[in-house]
Amino acid sequence: MRLELRVCQHCLDGDHGNEKRTALLNDMVNCAEQIKKHKEVIDLDAVHIRKVKDDEPGKPAALPVVSATIQNDQVVLNDTQLVAEGQDGNMLLYANPDDVLTVLAGNLDEISKAVTEDVTVDLSPIGAEIVSEADLGANREQEQ
Repeated sequence: MRLELRVCQHCLDGDHGNEKRTALLNDMVNCAEQIKKHKEVIDLDAVHIRKVKDDEPGKPAALPVVSATIQNDQVVLNDTQLVAEGQDGNMLLYANPDDVLTVLAGNLDEISKAVTEDVTVDLSPIGAEIVSEADLGANREQEQ
């Protein structure tokens, strides 16, 4: 199983002026980096993080899937996506940023159940709200 997160480097750096998007993309990358450190815990073979710049073709790092939308009658590649390849070779594509963060947080939740160290990622307020609405239940047993 493999994961590949693809994000716009310019949005990540805040160059496009959308603070919420920058915060959300940083949350995604931070989660993906933490998952990468513990990938074997949830049987992942690899976790790729691809940061795309405007002057690049935006090809995936490892998983050959790119999502697109139509804007003004033109096909535009989405600059944010998460691709998950399962053991059966099927690929799941998440292009909605809320879904991407929720899936990554869900993977961290699974890792947290299997390791003794803290794998928590400090999320931005917008990221924390998205994840809290997903109700992943990281420490449900401890809270009861």
